[in-house]
Amino acid sequence: MNNELLDKLIASRQRLNESINLPFPTSYKGEEEGGCGVVGFCATEPVAARHIHEPSKQMHNRGNGKGGGIAALGFVPGQLGVTQDVLDNYYMVHIAFLDTGIVREMEEKYITPYFEVVKSDQLETIADWKSIPILEAKPPDVRRYFLRPKSDALDSFVAKNNLSELTRAEAEGEFLNQQSIRLNQEYYASLGEKKAFVMSYGKNIMILKVVGYAEAITDYYKINDLKAYVWIAHQRFPTKGRVWHPGGAHPFGALNTALVHNGDFANYYSVCEYLAQRHIYPQFLTDTEVSVLLFDLLDRTYGYPLEYIIEALAPTSELDFDRLPRDKQSLYRAIQATHIHASPDGPWFFIIARNLPEKKRFQLIGITDTAMLRPQVFAFADGEVQVGLIASEKQAIDATLLSMAKEDGRICPVADRYWNARGGSHTDGGSFIFSLEKDRTGKYRMSCTDKFGVPVRLPSGQETGASSLNVSPSPVIKDIDVNLRRSLEAGGQAAYEYLREKVPAWSLADFRAACESVVSFAEEPALTAAAIETLTLLNDRRYATGDKKRKHIVYIVREALRQLFGSLPALDGTASGAYRLINYAARQDLRAPLAGETTLVIDTRGFPAEGIDCDAALVMDAYFKGWRHFISFNCAGQRFAGCGLGPETEGVTIDVYDSAGDYLGSGLDGLTITVHGNTQDQVGQIIKTGKLVIHGDTGQTFLYGAKGGAVYVLGNAAGRPLINSVGRPRVVINGTCLDFLAESFMAGDVFSGGGFVILNGIAFDDAGNVAPLKEPYAGSNIFSLASGGAIYIRDPHKTVVGQQLNGGHFFKVTDADWEVILPYLQENERLFGIKVNDLLTVNGELRQPSEVYRKVAPVKLAALGVAGEESDE
Repeated sequence: MNNELLDKLIASRQRLNESINLPFPTSYKGEEEGGCGVVGFCATEPVAARHIHEPSKQMHNRGNGKGGGIAALGFVPGQLGVTQDVLDNYYMVHIAFLDTGIVREMEEKYITPYFEVVKSDQLETIADWKSIPILEAKPPDVRRYFLRPKSDALDSFVAKNNLSELTRAEAEGEFLNQQSIRLNQEYYASLGEKKAFVMSYGKNIMILKVVGYAEAITDYYKINDLKAYVWIAHQRFPTKGRVWHPGGAHPFGALNTALVHNGDFANYYSVCEYLAQRHIYPQFLTDTEVSVLLFDLLDRTYGYPLEYIIEALAPTSELDFDRLPRDKQSLYRAIQATHIHASPDGPWFFIIARNLPEKKRFQLIGITDTAMLRPQVFAFADGEVQVGLIASEKQAIDATLLSMAKEDGRICPVADRYWNARGGSHTDGGSFIFSLEKDRTGKYRMSCTDKFGVPVRLPSGQETGASSLNVSPSPVIKDIDVNLRRSLEAGGQAAYEYLREKVPAWSLADFRAACESVVSFAEEPALTAAAIETLTLLNDRRYATGDKKRKHIVYIVREALRQLFGSLPALDGTASGAYRLINYAARQDLRAPLAGETTLVIDTRGFPAEGIDCDAALVMDAYFKGWRHFISFNCAGQRFAGCGLGPETEGVTIDVYDSAGDYLGSGLDGLTITVHGNTQDQVGQIIKTGKLVIHGDTGQTFLYGAKGGAVYVLGNAAGRPLINSVGRPRVVINGTCLDFLAESFMAGDVFSGGGFVILNGIAFDDAGNVAPLKEPYAGSNIFSLASGGAIYIRDPHKTVVGQQLNGGHFFKVTDADWEVILPYLQENERLFGIKVNDLLTVNGELRQPSEVYRKVAPVKLAALGVAGEESDE
């Protein structure tokens, strides 16, 4: 858009504001946001709304009932009572009425004179809103209009505002935008008593929101069967202000766009001033509304490509900026100089759903702030039906995939890949974009790229569906039981190694039959422990799977584990054995262990995420009754696992399966927790002693304030691990971290019992082999402002540079250093199968530890002239 046309467009908005007396917001936003929950997904086939209901329900505790909302893109026209032509060429407008008495008046003022309406109707609702306990106020009546501007009305608008250079579609969009502002100002923003407002406007898009929880929407408006290609949802947690109407709930919309947001702007007023300079004023006074206004300005007014928009919102800085190509630096410098005072400051994470009608493309976008102060997880499930997912918590992603897989066997409940974005970075730009476009056959297919357009790499292997599991196993599998029994009798490790060698040649049906045999052998008390260990190792370890995708192998193993655990003797039963099963319905039957009973197995389905009836409270009660070993399975985001047991808990073990929740292991003081998968945020806070083993990735602020303990992570840690840790935590992270590793680390002298972190910077290839990352640590502020302890980085090519440190210094790894860290690498090998010699191998050659690892320690050691400082730094 040229400057002259841009000026005319902005001038038209100035005239609009003056005509309706739209004031600059002199008051600040009405409510502060806490730790909200956001989730979104898209699929290559339309998906029913009940599948956004499930993850919303999973993140119920991320809201407080003061606002929930959902949005959708890409509908099935027949479900809306229109043709595909209407869906493609008319705008969908959803207007919320808090006062139904003004419907006719509103239509006569804002709809009938200006728009051709081909269909309008009121969304159906249940009869009694109070029958849904999670609603705190009656939801608005919502009318849906399929319309487009009348030719004479649009021509008049264009002529009045000198906008003839706009395309017809651009003029229609701006006209609809300005009419929405007029309506909102008269019936919402200017009134003490709110009467109506526009929820959404655009092509093929819908937003609905309530005072209550997001999952209530699909029930209240009776849309559980309504299908769309893209869904997003938000659980609101305002911490200030009285919320009695849904206008302030998320999502907020602009033309063809819906945005949800977890976080809070520190510079809300500054962003409002920036918008006001362009004659754009907020009407709902929330930072989420300001976010979508800003996105719309950069997108629709300035016409920026998505990469530029993301850079304006979350600018690249410091070393990440220096590592950009020179042409990119020049471009980004110009963007920042123009828009830096409008870049949201503070903790925030956006999920955006948008329709690009002219490109026939739907998009789902996740953008994190530069400092990554809010949790975020991405996932891609490939296959005949592809699914892209973004959420505050991995457990919401798991809930979505499980819900969808129950209905469609082509979807696996385990994604091909899960990952986090690194905000404002040269690596991925802190953003990922899922795009849906039709291929030559007319079917939607999905791509996922980062901010720079680089595709997300997915594991190799053949895709499959439920049908491949329903075929008969090959004849060779029928003779497995004898050898499998012999292996189980030798122990779980032996049985695992026997099965691992067979996996590459087997079909999925063969592998499932073998796992079912393991489950059947578990019925014999003498083989139960070995069977559990076998399946657990198949779940935890990385190994070759032949032409089969790992996700299908993992899904089969986890189903077998659930079947095994679920078939163990109930606590109130009479069967003998070491294991006893308890569930939510039987929680009142909890008792002390009898002779020979060693392990309490907890089916966590139905347990709330937190509170006096949660599974963590049950474990605490069981511990004080004498139980010392626990297995929790079917976890669905329940929090605080292992918390509250008190000091001196050596000898206590907890094994956690499926989707562990936040705060797991916080306050650990002696016991051992093993997580057989990924963990979420705030794991292991203020650990004192004990052991924590994570067979996957871990989330934000991992080990905050940790004072001790031995911790092992198979995969990556997200942002800010080990901040403010003191004492003697000993930590091995085999993957990498996003940023701020061990900031303000105060862990003493490693040679006198102090703490340290070993960062191996590795991943695994599709055959399960160790594969060094290109950069073991790509972030900044490693060991920032630390005063004690050390970090040992596997960095044979010295890719980590001094600019990534902030108060630390590089030192050579000495024999004394190796003597300190070797026992932890040996335990790391026992736990994860990552051989020490593999870590010491560089380009096929076994090297000395000092050639492979580098030590980062506080600057004060250098000032004291400690020997071994790297000479080339």
